[in-house]
Amino acid sequence: MKPFTPFESRLVPIPTNNIDTDQIIPARFLKTTSKIGLDKQLFCDWRYNADGTPKPDFILNTPRAQGAEVLLAGDNFGCGSSREHAPWALTQFGFRAVISTSFADIFKNNALKNSLLPIVVDKDTHAKLFALPEEAKVKVDLASQTLILPDGTKVEFPVDPFNKTCLLEGVDELGWILKQNAAIAAFEAQRVGSINSLAR
Repeated sequence: MKPFTPFESRLVPIPTNNIDTDQIIPARFLKTTSKIGLDKQLFCDWRYNADGTPKPDFILNTPRAQGAEVLLAGDNFGCGSSREHAPWALTQFGFRAVISTSFADIFKNNALKNSLLPIVVDKDTHAKLFALPEEAKVKVDLASQTLILPDGTKVEFPVDPFNKTCLLEGVDELGWILKQNAAIAAFEAQRVGSINSLAR
């Protein structure tokens, strides 16, 4: 994982509410443990015709989506079954953040563990974002927990402190624990010393 740095991006709008994880990445693609290629399977059943050809009018198949790093989704994004493949597919496509009015808890936790930032905004801001022109860009600053709109409006979003630290440092939970090696070793040395003192 890389440290999560501030960035600016166009939005890829998918206004559908209650997009579940099976729509994000269909279950037939869950056999793999590799992230490679999952970008091609993102929103597969919406994105391709039965013969496998891309649907030209689906947003991910348009020039607007190319190079964009923020998905603007409808309410309750990521509901349904738990699968890490959902954030894997989104990040493999190039998304670094998803904006919605709410997220399913399991998806949100999986996203944060995989360097995908779920940004919750209020309904008015949500509507304002959907009304922006295609070329408009927003700025995402995790350190200040701020989404900056094209007109300069700053919208704060919540992130729990531990996940924020991991994202900013570019580590997962195991990586964070490993960074505490010195403190753990010092604690163990003190604990062993205390036990030995009591045993005398």
